[in-house]
Amino acid sequence: MIPTLVLLKGPFMVKKLRWFVAHFEEVFCALLFAIMGIIMFVNIISRYLLKYSFAFTEELVVSFFVWLTLLGAAVAFREGSHLGFTFITDRLPAKTQKVLLWVSALLGAVLFIVLIYFSIFQIKDEILLKITSSGIGLPQWWYSIGMPIWSVLVIIRIFQGAHRANQKIGRA
Repeated sequence: MIPTLVLLKGPFMVKKLRWFVAHFEEVFCALLFAIMGIIMFVNIISRYLLKYSFAFTEELVVSFFVWLTLLGAAVAFREGSHLGFTFITDRLPAKTQKVLLWVSALLGAVLFIVLIYFSIFQIKDEILLKITSSGIGLPQWWYSIGMPIWSVLVIIRIFQGAHRANQKIGRA
């Protein structure tokens, strides 16, 4: 048996799979950044050497940037590294801090639920009207589909981050 195949079995593989599920956004962000970097590099080289710019590159990079923003928000909520003002809440009793933590998590989830709601209507309209992208001519909803999908992930990460922060409040 080849030694590398042994690593794909047992607890090692389970550990790697758990890590991937927990850090999916970071892996996908790295992949999107790499794709964006390659696309822009090829476009820059083409512009200087061939005096010709590929129009579709801007379309892809802008769409991927929207996806990166949502994925980055998911990471920030999961890690508790999003912007927050805790000057007042840190001075409140632990029970009050916990209540405010869950209220803010609920408000964040409501925001992304609203984004999901309206992005579904946008996607529906793009499909019904057969809107295509200007550069490549792909259906526009292929780019827009990321908004509701990644927003669901953000909601999950909001509650994961809130749960993690909730556990720290009593110990701090």
